[in-house]
Amino acid sequence: MNTDFFLEGENIYLRLLKPDDVNGDYYLWLNDPEITAFNSHGRFPMTKEKLLSYIDHSRSSKNDLILAIEDKITLKHIGNISLQNINWLDRNAEIAFLLGNKSFWGKGIMYEAGSILIDHGFKNLNLHRIYCGTSSENFGMQKLATKLKMKKEGLRKEAIFKKGQYYDIVEYGILATEI
Repeated sequence: MNTDFFLEGENIYLRLLKPDDVNGDYYLWLNDPEITAFNSHGRFPMTKEKLLSYIDHSRSSKNDLILAIEDKITLKHIGNISLQNINWLDRNAEIAFLLGNKSFWGKGIMYEAGSILIDHGFKNLNLHRIYCGTSSENFGMQKLATKLKMKKEGLRKEAIFKKGQYYDIVEYGILATEI
């Protein structure tokens, strides 16, 4: 059992990132073209040193809640989830997902983590709106956003450049009154 967690689900723990996380597969996820295919990672090489700096920053940030997702059975760090760009005045934040350990893909882990963090954002951080955006090609993330009861809000035309071309970003959001 992990006693170092912040939030707990049925199959996962959510905890702060730790400096020791750089010794696992974490930095490799950010260099993997399959894992980073639809997000802003993978454009520049990730090193353990850069990642350690990011972890240090994340642990002291007042506007980003970046959490490691840990499998309850193996206690292995398998991904991250975050509420970032928290705007305390307008009471909104962007939710972001990264499931780096491919053996956990398709098992509902991100739905569980997303449900936990959205609930925390509304009930404990007093947020009013949580939103996300994803590549128009990322059908898995679009399905996840819909499953999390987020509604499609719009489209940013040709807003991300990946694999030599521009893609639209599909925007989703949910209000506290909609859960």
